Amino acid sequence: MTELIEQKAKSRHPPDRDSIPTLESFGLQLHPDTAMYAEDSQALANSLGGNGLKDVFANWIVVAAAFSACMGGLLFGFDQGILSIVLTMPQFLSQFPDIDGTVTSGAAFNKGVMTGLLELGAFLGALQAGYLADRYSRKKAIGIGAIWFIVGSVIQASSFSYAQLVAGRFIGGVGIGLLSSVAPMYISEIAPPNVRGAFLAMEGATIVIGIVIMFYITYGTRHMAGDWSFRLPFTVQMLPCILLGLGLWRLPYSPRWLAQVGKDRECLDALCRLRMLPPSDPRVQAEWITVRAEAIRNREVVVMSHPSLIGEGLASEIKLEAATWMDMFRPGILQRTLIGVFLMLFQQFQGINALIYYSPTLFEQLGLDYEMQITMSGVLNVCQMVATTSAFFYLDRVGRRPPLLLGSVVNTISHVVVAVMIAKFSGNWDAHPGPAWVGVSFILIFMFSFGLGWSPVPWAMPAEVHASSRRAKGVAITTCCNWLFNFIIGLITPPMIAGITYGTFLFFAAFSFLSALWTWFLCPETKGKTLEEMDVIFHNHAAHEELQAKAEILRAVLGGSLDTPSRGEGVDDEKLRDVYVEHV
Repeated sequence: MTELIEQKAKSRHPPDRDSIPTLESFGLQLHPDTAMYAEDSQALANSLGGNGLKDVFANWIVVAAAFSACMGGLLFGFDQGILSIVLTMPQFLSQFPDIDGTVTSGAAFNKGVMTGLLELGAFLGALQAGYLADRYSRKKAIGIGAIWFIVGSVIQASSFSYAQLVAGRFIGGVGIGLLSSVAPMYISEIAPPNVRGAFLAMEGATIVIGIVIMFYITYGTRHMAGDWSFRLPFTVQMLPCILLGLGLWRLPYSPRWLAQVGKDRECLDALCRLRMLPPSDPRVQAEWITVRAEAIRNREVVVMSHPSLIGEGLASEIKLEAATWMDMFRPGILQRTLIGVFLMLFQQFQGINALIYYSPTLFEQLGLDYEMQITMSGVLNVCQMVATTSAFFYLDRVGRRPPLLLGSVVNTISHVVVAVMIAKFSGNWDAHPGPAWVGVSFILIFMFSFGLGWSPVPWAMPAEVHASSRRAKGVAITTCCNWLFNFIIGLITPPMIAGITYGTFLFFAAFSFLSALWTWFLCPETKGKTLEEMDVIFHNHAAHEELQAKAEILRAVLGGSLDTPSRGEGVDDEKLRDVYVEHV
C-alpha cells in the first residue's frame, strides 16, 4: 500500500476507484461518526456551526483567504469608480486629447476603446484562468493575476500617451479577469459548507464597494492641480494588490485542488488548517473523504468521455483540456451552459456598466451641470451598493426568478421614461427642470432595481444548474461571457450617446424587455433544488447518474463503511437520495 501511495504521489490526478488507498495507509483511524457525516452533507454543515454573521467571521484563516480571493472584484470596482470621474476631468482630457470631444472628432470611439480594452483583457484572462488554476493551483493563479494587474496599473499611472494608457488597461484587465474567475472557485473550495454562500456573495459585494471607495477617492483628487489628480487614483488602486502579493504565501492551497492532483495527504493537512481541527475529528475526516470522492468522480467523467486523449505530457493535457471545454456545448449540457450565457448577456445589455462608466455623460444628457453630474454619479453608485448588499438577505427566501422578473419590468420602464424625457425636453432643460429630475430619478430607480436581481443572480445561478463535474467550466464560460459583453457595451456606448442620444436608453430598454421574456419562458428556478430535480428541468439524467457514481465511490473510499449498494446491484432512487444528496 505504501508503494501505491508513492506511485500516486507522482501522478497529477486522483486514483481510479479500483486503486483507492485505505484510510489506514494514511495513518488514520476512522472515527465512528465519520460515515454519518460523509453521507449527510447537511449534518456535516450543521456540525461546523450556523450561518450567522458570527459564524462567517469565526475562522480568521478562511476570512483572510476569501477576502484575498475577492481582490479581482474589488479591483474591477476600483477601475469603474476611477473612470466615471476621470473621463470628465479637464486635467485628464488635457493629457489625453484623443478622448476629448472638443479636440478630436473620433473621441467617442477612442473613449470606448480605452474603456473596453480592460474588459477585453479580462476576457482573455478569464479564458486562461481554468487552465492556470488546475495546472498551477488556485493560489498561484491568484498570484499570476496580481502580477498582471500591478504591471498594468504601473503603465496606466505613468502614461503620457493614449497608446500607453490603453496598453496598461489591457494588461491590467488580464489580471482582473484571472482574479475574478479564480476567486469563486477558490472561495467555494476553502469555505466551510455552513457559510459557503455568504463567502461567495462577498465577491459581488466587493465590486460595488470598490466602486464607491475609489469613486470618492477620485472625487477628492479631482481638485488637485496637474496630473496627480488622475495619476494618484491609478496608483492607489495597486496597493491592495501589492498587499495580496506579500501575503499570498500564507494562504492555504485549496483542498479540492490538492485532491484533484492526487495529493491526498496534503489535502487533509489543508483541511485541518482551514477548519482548525485535528485529523482525528470526524467532521474533517468526512469532508476530506467527500472531497476525494468528488475528485475521483470528476476524473472518471473525463476519462470516460475522452479515453483516447488520456496520457502523460503537456500535449495530452492541452488536447484533453480543449476537449472538455467542447463538451460544454454538446447536447445534454448545452442547455445548462446557455443559462449562464444569456444571464450575462442580459445583465450587461441592460446598460449597468454603461451607467457606471459614463454616468456623468448620461446625466449631462438630462441637463445637469458638471458638479451635479459628479454628485449624482456618487449617489448612483451608493444605490447599487445598498441594493446589492440587501439582496443577500432575501435571495434564498424568494428564489431567483422573482427578482429577475421584477428587475426586468422596472428596468424597462425606467429606460423608456428616461428616453422620453430626453427626447421631449433636451432642447431646453432650463425651462423644464421637473422632467430633468424625473429622468434622474428613474436612472436611480433602475440602479436600485438592477442591484436587487440582475446584479447578484447571474453570478449565483450558473453554479446551481451544472452537475459538479461540469460546474467549474460552466462558471468559467459564464465569467468569460460577462467580460466579453462588458467589452462590447464599453466600446459602443460612447458612440451611441453621441449619435443617437435618447436612443441609447431605448436600446437598453429593448434588452430589458427581452430579458423579461427569457426569464418567464426559459429561465429555471434553482432555489432549493437538488441536482436530481435539475435533471427533470433539463430532461436528462446526468446528475442522477453522477450521484449514483459518487455514492459508490464514497463507499469505496470509506472502505465499505457506508451502507450503499455495491457496483452492479440495483440502486433504489429513494435509498440513493438518503445516502448522498448534493444540494446546489
